[in-house]
Amino acid sequence: GQLPTWLQGILLRNGPGMHTIGDSKYNHWFDGLALLHSFTFKNGEVYYRSKYLRSDTYNCNIEANRIVVSEFGTMAYPDPCKNIFAKAFSYLSHTIPEFTDNCLINIMKAGDDFYATGETNFIRKINPQTLETLEKVDYNKYVAVNVATSHPHYDSAGNVLNMGTSIVDKGKTKYVLFKIPSSVPEQEKKKSCFKHLEVVCSIPSHSLLHPSYYHSFGLTENYIIFIEQPFRLDIVKMATAYIRGVNWASCLAYNKDDKTWFHFIDRKTKKEVSTKFYTDAFVFFHHVNAYEEDGHIIFDLIAYTDNSLYDMFYLKNLGKDFEENTKLTSIPTCKRFVVPLQYNKDAEVGSNLVRLASTATAVKEKDGNIYCQPEILCEGIELPRINYNYNGKKYKYVFATKVQWSPVPTKIAKFNTQTKEMLHWGQDHCWPSEPVFVPSPDAKEEDDGVVLTCVVKSDPKEAPFLLVLDAKTFTELGRATVNVEMHLDLHGMFIPEQVVKTETQ
Repeated sequence: GQLPTWLQGILLRNGPGMHTIGDSKYNHWFDGLALLHSFTFKNGEVYYRSKYLRSDTYNCNIEANRIVVSEFGTMAYPDPCKNIFAKAFSYLSHTIPEFTDNCLINIMKAGDDFYATGETNFIRKINPQTLETLEKVDYNKYVAVNVATSHPHYDSAGNVLNMGTSIVDKGKTKYVLFKIPSSVPEQEKKKSCFKHLEVVCSIPSHSLLHPSYYHSFGLTENYIIFIEQPFRLDIVKMATAYIRGVNWASCLAYNKDDKTWFHFIDRKTKKEVSTKFYTDAFVFFHHVNAYEEDGHIIFDLIAYTDNSLYDMFYLKNLGKDFEENTKLTSIPTCKRFVVPLQYNKDAEVGSNLVRLASTATAVKEKDGNIYCQPEILCEGIELPRINYNYNGKKYKYVFATKVQWSPVPTKIAKFNTQTKEMLHWGQDHCWPSEPVFVPSPDAKEEDDGVVLTCVVKSDPKEAPFLLVLDAKTFTELGRATVNVEMHLDLHGMFIPEQVVKTETQ
């Protein structure tokens, strides 16, 4: 095929790549050592490169020729030959665990630099062109968080907004929203932008010992949306996991009888909206987008009725017949919540406060809380991406992977949130990754551009390829076949050529 002449830059992707070290194996797919890979587009040609993230975790494991650093689903134990005192000491030092820097989930841009990110307090700077691993950054040096999301947001000025959970602060467990500036003052050019990190606000956890797990958060022009779901981490269990010989993942529990709380933080005043909004229990990982309309906040996310998704990816469940054998017990559902921030305070108890055309409801209860029910937009999509120029604004299109009952995507989809139409691209035995939308330079409409996805074949003898689709029609423009083994990855970003250029200068 032909690639558009304007498509110049690097598609940078991240995901688990190595699951066996010496005689030891990780238990979970999300634990594998991070493998970065990139597709560089230059004058109609595509260049491929991949490289393991040389994290401290990678180096320690490779040197020991076995897994010596714990990941979320795999607890590692130090050398059993050490004497009993050393053993006792290492048990004690694991209370608040020293987390891994195996940053395998996403790529983040902060200032002029790019970082591989996971969900711990560590991120690793990388060179987007050579995929070389550079310095390690510990969020904890700049803000008191033990974990942070790998789905930050970027505002129009290029500042990064992200969230993390502060577990250790004198038993006051809270969620912390922080901002990393896009540039530093001229006289401090040598300093990193992290030195100027500021805490925007913090939200106390509903339960001090059971903070919510979250993978992303939402953003509109004036508000930050944080959802406290009843999928929670048990801190006491986590602190004793090492001694009990279990992994940290076993310290996560979903309570289906609990409520899911919505928190809205005003970006100007940095204060939370005082009205309490909630819905029924669900588990979710990905926000799609959010915007404001006529006194309402509208936000879309992909939700599940249970937490079976994580368990699907234990490697024991991913054997050769897993496509037939592994069935999700809850299908991902794209839900739209419509939350009336401005409403008639004298409205009757039991009345629906939503004034927009939507089947979503927000019902006032006698204690003043507002119970929200979503509109179902569609089912069976995951890893949603949008045209990021529409982030926080009213939008139409979601680009996503299509999943049926198996957790591994079989197609990619373009979904129109307004007409509910869906376009697909799929071929037999193909597993596409998260689709990334790249707008064309002279775009007039939201879907003017291309969609990029890496496609792995289920038959290892067949070569994987990068697929380029016209985002409007979803027809194939071209594909670049890569004659190496490529892994299924998680997330990534497209870096336009002009951004890469300033990088190398």
